Amino acid sequence: MPSAPIPRNRLLAAMSPDDFAALAPRLEPVAMPFQSVLIASNQPIRSVLFPESGIVSTIANTEEGRIEIGVIGREGLVGVPVVLGTDQTPHTSVVQVAGTALAIAPAALRAAIHARPSLFRPLGLYIQALFVQVSQTASVNVNFDIEARLARWLLMMTDRVDVDEIPLTHEFLSAMLGVRRPGVTVATHVLEGTGAIRARRGRIEVRDRDKLLELAGDGYLTGVIEHERLMAEI
Repeated sequence: MPSAPIPRNRLLAAMSPDDFAALAPRLEPVAMPFQSVLIASNQPIRSVLFPESGIVSTIANTEEGRIEIGVIGREGLVGVPVVLGTDQTPHTSVVQVAGTALAIAPAALRAAIHARPSLFRPLGLYIQALFVQVSQTASVNVNFDIEARLARWLLMMTDRVDVDEIPLTHEFLSAMLGVRRPGVTVATHVLEGTGAIRARRGRIEVRDRDKLLELAGDGYLTGVIEHERLMAEI
């Protein structure tokens, strides 16, 4: 049998050929339209997705509103609860940048892991990397100013797409960062003043990544370094 083509999803691509071959026949290409809900809060998870392009946000719904707690792109998977043995989550997964993914039914993924336990290692290492990212988000939201949080978020977004210009509105950023819209406006102007970004109506262009890195500091780098370390262990 010919081998399956190497996927664009980094987690799948990092697996051993035998591990990926155990999943490949069960994976189906799907579209991820902008703002589509992939996982609804407290509802059965219908698919686990390995994005090949686009960006998915994991969102917590609080009394104060919605706030993003995790960002997932082609480095990972959407549907971590299924890997951990449950079929739902209180969080919502929403597509923030349209793209494509390889999808697998929860029962099929569990069956593959049961038949080939070595599959759990790469999936578990990614889950640890995502846990670090979510933990860093909580820390940054408490300890960093809005400018640093915005810088970190823009770095995380451009890590997952192939362009430096992202369609973003202040209203959207307000929801993602959990701050009021006037605060986003001020932070955007500050970053623009440093030359790090250029903001236009509905779009932000990253012009100086090094300046964003300086602003975001360990709030961004800790998660990236840990992710690369863990992926090297697969």
